[in-house]
Amino acid sequence: MATIQSKDNKTIFFNYFKSLSQTPHRLRKRMLATWTPDQELNQVRLRSGADMKRKLRWYDLVALGVGGMLGVGVFVTTGPVAGNHSGPSVFISYSIAGISALLSSLCYTEFSVQIPVAGGAFSYLRVTFGEFVGYFAGANILMEYVLSNAAVARSFTEYLCSAFGISDPNSWRVEVPGLLQGYNKLDFSAVALVLILTFCLCHSTKESSILNLIMTAFHIVFFGFIIIIGFCNGSVENLMKPTGLTPNGIRGVLDGAAIVYFSYIGYDSVSTLAEEIQNPPVTLPVGIIGSVFIVSGLYCLMALALCVMVPYNQIAEKASYSMAFQRIGWKWAGNIVGAGASLGIVASLLVAMLGQARYLCVIGRARLVPSWLSKVHPSTGTPLNATLFLGLCTASIALFTDLDIVIEIISIGTLLVFYLVANALIYRKYVLTSKNPPFPTLSFLFLITSCAIGFSISWKLEQQWWGLPLFGGIIMVVTAFFQYTVPCLGQPSEWSVPFMPWPAAVSIFP
Repeated sequence: MATIQSKDNKTIFFNYFKSLSQTPHRLRKRMLATWTPDQELNQVRLRSGADMKRKLRWYDLVALGVGGMLGVGVFVTTGPVAGNHSGPSVFISYSIAGISALLSSLCYTEFSVQIPVAGGAFSYLRVTFGEFVGYFAGANILMEYVLSNAAVARSFTEYLCSAFGISDPNSWRVEVPGLLQGYNKLDFSAVALVLILTFCLCHSTKESSILNLIMTAFHIVFFGFIIIIGFCNGSVENLMKPTGLTPNGIRGVLDGAAIVYFSYIGYDSVSTLAEEIQNPPVTLPVGIIGSVFIVSGLYCLMALALCVMVPYNQIAEKASYSMAFQRIGWKWAGNIVGAGASLGIVASLLVAMLGQARYLCVIGRARLVPSWLSKVHPSTGTPLNATLFLGLCTASIALFTDLDIVIEIISIGTLLVFYLVANALIYRKYVLTSKNPPFPTLSFLFLITSCAIGFSISWKLEQQWWGLPLFGGIIMVVTAFFQYTVPCLGQPSEWSVPFMPWPAAVSIFP
């Protein structure tokens, strides 16, 4: 009897170590596992238990895209960029950044039309490169959403105080002596805002969209007010004072474009609504690309209005627009700026929280987080569990923490996801769809990435002009050679990025 038990124990241990030895293989297999678009649309989506309701139209999507981007970025960055980098040509910096955002949004648009699920970049990368890359991108996105939303919610208190003429936003916060410095100012206004928006998003996506549509309309009117007042009370001569349109040359313009690009982040949230819109092949391109065009135009006009009101070397780095209004005798307009910025914060926060819940829902469908987070409520048609969970996380962080330092790191993670999506589109079109060998496409992506890194290093460290024509020229030659030698077959019938691979390749280049 003892002999039999001993043999059983040996068998158990042998099987255990055998299974343990297979762990690297299984892990590698799981990391590289890919799903087809059909599986994502049918098999995986069924894990939510109910479908999200398709009630959004093209104008809802455009408003959500515009509302997601029109936050406070233009108020925070325009003054410092004009004063330290671009000068009066800051509107050109916004134009360049807008073109870059447009190219990246084209990649998102094609993916969202071909794979119309709520997972956004997570689903696109999971289908193309496998679960590890998808999960890496999804984790980056969720961290960026939660932390940046908490920071934006805290900034709501600051701009709301400005609207009421209160200079110190900490007067609306509760200081707790026993907590660490930086965590000791409790912001209940930020918490209340996050919880109210969480409730709205749990109740109905369509009604939340209507709320966003109203706020975005008022916000655009507010932008129009600033633009008209700026042009009516400004002078074109200020664009040439004191040292011309581009005082720091092309370097200043491009450095400014790199900074103001973060004002365009938000269009990616629109792609997560693919399961809730009517006629996705038509609605998604209009919503994503249309919102980028509208925001680009508004940003350029806002920057131009500021520079015609005040010479660039006299623009205040903080509260640039409020101080500009004071210079022309419109001191009361500073309160209007605070009110308009507060409205923009609410709209952008609403859209960001809408997107973050859908990302988590689809990651839950993939069973990379607890599956209960993927459940869609049958009555409301919203990812209720994911919305509540992330809303509570955001509110908790917004209550305690000031995240100014962390936001720059988070923004780098967001750009990394944009980079991965552009790479994934090229790989999918030229390898997975066209059935070409992967080596030429991977070599092309490696060369493009190497040139982008080389340009960034030469631009930042060497402070030389030669990096742009050198690496830019290499990218043009390599892209033209790749386009000529590697065929792109099986173009999708619904919507695709034109002139591939140029838009995706240029969007990779910084």
